[in-house]
Amino acid sequence: MASEVAASRIRSEVDFDKPGRQAGYLRAPLSRNTSGWGTVEIPIVVVKNGRGPTILLTGGVHGDEYEGPIAISRLARSLDPASVQGRVIMIPALNIPAVLNDTRLSPVDGRDLNRCFPGDPRGTFSEMLAHFVDAWILPHVDVSIDLHTAGHSMDAALSTNMHYLPDPDIRQRTLAAAEAFGAPYNVVFWGVDEGATLTSSVERRGILSLGTELGGWGRVNVEGVRIGERGILNILKHFDVLEGRPETIQRDGAAGTRHMMVRDPDCYIFAPAGGLFEPCDLAGAEVYAGDRAGWLHFVEDVDRPPIEVHHRRSGIVWMASGPGRVQRGDVVCVVMNDYDDAAASMQDRS
Repeated sequence: MASEVAASRIRSEVDFDKPGRQAGYLRAPLSRNTSGWGTVEIPIVVVKNGRGPTILLTGGVHGDEYEGPIAISRLARSLDPASVQGRVIMIPALNIPAVLNDTRLSPVDGRDLNRCFPGDPRGTFSEMLAHFVDAWILPHVDVSIDLHTAGHSMDAALSTNMHYLPDPDIRQRTLAAAEAFGAPYNVVFWGVDEGATLTSSVERRGILSLGTELGGWGRVNVEGVRIGERGILNILKHFDVLEGRPETIQRDGAAGTRHMMVRDPDCYIFAPAGGLFEPCDLAGAEVYAGDRAGWLHFVEDVDRPPIEVHHRRSGIVWMASGPGRVQRGDVVCVVMNDYDDAAASMQDRS
């Protein structure tokens, strides 16, 4: 590792360059009332053999998203080093305090790990962890697959996702990787706050980055787990780390992945007030501009009528509201459209 890389307070039990299978922990210091020299143990498995690319698989960046940790844990237990050509770094539950607490945010510092990149080695727990990933793991990596769901806040149509990438070569390579992963949808999107995410850190280093949304609503999505498990194996095959061809046939018989995009800000619907949101549509439903997206109820005020909330874009629901109770400014629906490269390019310039 280059000498100019800032030292990390986190220590790794694994040697990223050692052949074979290693299972251990990243040990992050956490001084607390009951343990002045306490540490947080973050499970990590590295499998290395032969020559080939390095694939990073991460889950549990948010602690209430379950499909990724399940899928990666299964692969970490079963992956045979003799079958690998390259290196696979598997971190099933990166934000382990949040995973054990079943929350999106870390119970240690109240931060969203996925809004802390590239991090700070002297910062809060989440900033320290983000820095370790960015500075000490990503330099080894050629391809990053970060498995997410919509957590407790929403439900998502089962999908991979990516940012629009101005470089046409890496954009096409990422679209091809999404096709190989084999989720029903792949969504090119511009988020509300993307600059401090793991994805953005990966992209800044020129590494191929692919995310997922494999369910939500605070439960384990059976089909999301299946798509996640199949998808990470497909990625390893696509990049010749494992032998074989990706399997991409969908449950409905479709031959592969449908590329989509979140075309513009009108695809996002925000709650106009705090209240109880009753959605009209589930994730994956086709909707039309002007249709009712749902009602915002004020059940504590007996004479106050509900507010009707309407779609501003036609398309397919990518994200559907989950928790019921929302605050003003919360996203209650996201609509996606079929991918158009020229339209995506114009959106990226706006």
